[in-house]
Order: sequence, then C-alpha cells, then structure tokens
Amino acid sequence: MKRSTTFAIVAGSVGLAAISNAQLPTSSSLAISPGGAGFRMELSDPGNHAWRMEQSANLRDWTLVTTTKVHNGRFIYQWAAGSGNTYYRAGYDANVQNLTSTLLTAVKLAATPANYSVIPLPPHLLNGQIAGQNNTPATNPTTDPGAELGRVLFYDKRLSFNQTVSCSSCHQAEHGFSDPRPFSPGFAGGLTSRNSMGLTSARYYVRGHFFWDERANTLEDQVLQPIQNSVEMGMTLTALNTRLAAEPFYADLFQRAFGTTAVTSNRISLALAQFVRSIVSYQTKFDQGVPVNFSNFTSQENLGRQIFNGQVGNATCNACHGSDNFVPGNVVNNNGLENPYIDKGIGELTGLPQDEGLFKVPSLRNIALTAPYMHDGRFATLEQVVEFYNSGVVAHPNLSVPLRAGPPPGPGQPPPPAVPLRLNLTAGQKAALVDFLKTLTDTAVTTDPKFQDPFNYGQ
Repeated sequence: MKRSTTFAIVAGSVGLAAISNAQLPTSSSLAISPGGAGFRMELSDPGNHAWRMEQSANLRDWTLVTTTKVHNGRFIYQWAAGSGNTYYRAGYDANVQNLTSTLLTAVKLAATPANYSVIPLPPHLLNGQIAGQNNTPATNPTTDPGAELGRVLFYDKRLSFNQTVSCSSCHQAEHGFSDPRPFSPGFAGGLTSRNSMGLTSARYYVRGHFFWDERANTLEDQVLQPIQNSVEMGMTLTALNTRLAAEPFYADLFQRAFGTTAVTSNRISLALAQFVRSIVSYQTKFDQGVPVNFSNFTSQENLGRQIFNGQVGNATCNACHGSDNFVPGNVVNNNGLENPYIDKGIGELTGLPQDEGLFKVPSLRNIALTAPYMHDGRFATLEQVVEFYNSGVVAHPNLSVPLRAGPPPGPGQPPPPAVPLRLNLTAGQKAALVDFLKTLTDTAVTTDPKFQDPFNYGQ
C-alpha cells in the first residue's frame, strides 16, 4: 500500500505546484514552503511512520532520494531546488515500515550524558535550610543517564494514547515549564481542570507532595498520573511499557540509566522524577545580588524586595514564599481567593470543611514566565496578582494567618479573626513589588540545551 503526495519545483524555482494529493496515513499531513536554497517539507505524523522521498523529471520515472522515519510526530526535510523541471513526492509505503528509530537517528544526544546530578549552586543555596527543602528520596538520587532518559520521556508524545501530547505540551520550558493557557488541552482536546504548575525548582518543595491538591505523595507518584489520566494522556502503564519497549533507542537509554534494557513503569517514574528535580534555578538577578548586598538592583527593585520581606509596609509575602528558593515551609495555605471555593483544593479530596481552599504553594522562581496565575489561571499578569494581595483577599474561615489582619498569635494562642489583611500599597510600591518578582527570572535554566526537546526532527 502506498499513499503519496506529489509536489513540484518548476524550472528550479521555489514556486510550488501541487500535482496530486492522495490519501495520507490517518492524522498525518504534509506542508510545503519555500526555504533556504530550495524548499522545506514538513511532515506531521503522530503515527511515526517511515516515508519515501522521490524525484522525477517526467512524472513517470521516479528515483528514490531517501527513506525517512518520523521519530516524534514531526519531521522536516530540506529539498534543494533542481535545474529544469523537477518533480518531488513524499509518500507513506507500507513496505518500508520496518525502518526503526535508533539512538543515533531518533534523538540528538551526546555520547556522554549531560550533567544533571551535580548542580553548581552558589553558597546561599547550600545552607542547611535549603538542603532541608530537598525532596529527593534516597531511593531515587538523580543520575546523569537517569535524568537524560527522563528528558527524552518528558518530550516524547508516545506517552499519550494517540501520540499527540507529551509532558512538555503542558510544561513548556520557555514558560518556566508551565502552560500559558489557563487550562491545558489533553490528547483528545478536553481541558484539564487546573492550570499547569511551573516545574522550576520543584525539588525544593519540602512537603514532597505534588499537584495543587497534593494528591500525589511524591514526585515519583505524580509523573505517572497525567499519563493515565483520561483527559490528559489517556494511556495505561501496560500499554506504555509495550510501546516504548518496541523502540530500539529506548532499549539503549534504559540500559544506560538502569543497567538493563527492561522498560517498566517504575523506571519511567524514576527517570521522569530525576529529570524534573534537575530543573533548578540558581542564576537569577536575585542570586547575583545576594553576595553583593543587592547593589546590582535598581532602586525600584530594592524597594520591591523590602516590601516583599515586610521591611517597608506590612506585606507578608515571605511568610508563604520564604528562603532564597521562595517556597513555603511544611504547610499548605488558603489565600482567600473566594468564599465559598468553587474548587475546594485539598478539601475536594478529604471532604473536610477545614481543608477547603487549601492549595500547594509553588516556588516564585521564574514566576514572571508562568502566567496565568493561581490554580485556575484567573490572573493574567503579575500586576493583577499583586493587586489581589493588596486589596482583594476574601474573608474565609480557613484563611492563612499571614493574610489576616492583626498580629500573629503567640504559642498556643488561637489565630486572629479571618479579617483579610490590606496592604494599602501605593501605585509605585505595587510596581516595585512586580519589578522585584521579575528579578527571580532564570532564563539560563529555561534555555539550557539539556532541558530542551532532544528529538531529531530533521533540518
């Protein structure tokens, strides 16, 4: 069975003329556009088929140029413009589907894995407080080959039922490993019920639980849940193991990471967790400022830092975003978004009134990249977030103490009434606070090649 699309470059020009458009494999498509010294052909093929590229001078006699395997749903082929009338075609051929993806053809990885295990943290991120936030279990230390396998898995659309969605679809590096959409579309187009949380410095969430409602006890548990979710990726772990084991390049990667070629859901879990924990921010403007007492900050940024720390005004930001990783202690919080809560957070799971509105608090590192904000993506900008904490916190019985008016309670004393704290910041102070939050941006981690998509999509 052959299914082909034929297209032409006439007289060596890059003016493209479609000759025919026969049926292609299900869900696949082919696009042609001028590019370089010739033209660019882009295959979209979730089935990862092998394709034949052929050329002809007369539309009768065809010569094979190359056979190409699609490795992760997409492949780009650059054709050079020929002299005279030259016709080209790309087609699916059932007889060449035994072409497999190897480690050399499927992914662009160095012979030696990149460094994921030894992170060159500056001194202020090496103290006991920071070390105590690390949720890496003794049973799954980050290794270079393990995290590299996790990186490939993170970007591989094979993890979804119809091979159209990967972990990276909802956790995009350029957005701090989050999603710029309030809710993320899954493999069949359905939307998630919560915003995708940024993954930057996830290893420093001391409670070690994941998702907004902390329903996953560990990161190792969390990474497998979207794969099996009926909206997000729609797979079973048994089917996933079988699918990945059929790819020769995964045999090599599992061998490097775990010593044998066996593909198991437990190993998938370990590798994905290792990769996510290696995404650590430590090269922000804030980090550069620590050893020089923030002399690198503008006056506006320093004012924002003082407001954040409660040195100017009465803001309590650092009570829930403490330490130089800007993460909470061993608590979850109700930040007074509404009363009653439409989404009850942890209370949705437990059914307990005292848990209503309790949600995980993420790190603020790369916060400027992770809009929209809150579990439901209700705020589009940092300015809106700051205004909410300035004047919009709602009274709720479970409102966290740092957001209540009045002094914090002493040991053994009850919390003050759930009257929301009002910061009464001026326009200039609110702008300064936003400027400070932007100093927590770390594009070094979001653009580092070792955290980018490793698949070979041609050229």
